[in-house]
Amino acid sequence: MVLYYSHVKAGEEGHQKVVINSICSYNKERTDNIMKIALINENSQAAKNAMICETLRKVVEPMGHEVFNYGMYTAEDEHQLTYVQNGILAAVLLNSGAADFVITGCGTGEGAMLACNAFPKVLCGHIESPLDAYLFSQVNDGNCVALPFAENFGWGGELNLEYIFEKLFCTPGGGGYPKERVVPEQRNKKILDEVKTVTHADLCDILPKLDRELCKGALSGEKFREYFFANCKCDKIAAAVKEIIGEN
Repeated sequence: MVLYYSHVKAGEEGHQKVVINSICSYNKERTDNIMKIALINENSQAAKNAMICETLRKVVEPMGHEVFNYGMYTAEDEHQLTYVQNGILAAVLLNSGAADFVITGCGTGEGAMLACNAFPKVLCGHIESPLDAYLFSQVNDGNCVALPFAENFGWGGELNLEYIFEKLFCTPGGGGYPKERVVPEQRNKKILDEVKTVTHADLCDILPKLDRELCKGALSGEKFREYFFANCKCDKIAAAVKEIIGEN
């Protein structure tokens, strides 16, 4: 795990060695768990997309992860996303294997979380702090987080965001907290996964039943076709997406 010392000064050589050694062991730990991380922003907070993406890349690219920014990129984008469409897009990316993890949110983060959790194989947590991020990763081992990009996002908000990303990805998910609770926590995660297979239908059965324009709008972003079809691992979902967006 990485140790962070916000109070370290240039002359505090001992503290610097601790930080450097921790980062070295951390980078070695992450080499076998490389992920494709998707960023999705809805219209109310689209103006923050560049800042969020830059912060995310700053944290995760040195770990070897790859970031795919699906937008919205600005509040004036031609293709507007609502938080409901964030959930549709997140579900398509995660179920198809086009992404391994999704970062999303809205003004409060609540709507995006609810929309994401409405779909199969999406385990989305509502994250407000670095502690939330670490515990969600280690205890719940989800694949999606929804953040509040307006509520309490004031002075220093970008620093809190950076620390959230650091703790979210600082070690592979599902390691348990406290460590002696790892076995029952992993067992409960598997039970929840099984429950969701019963309470949720297959995504390819869901998409045709949703409002077509709602789905098409969720899958029509500027970079969607480029990123999705290059990374999709499921031919069945790819075919369903092509039918929705009119791709021949």
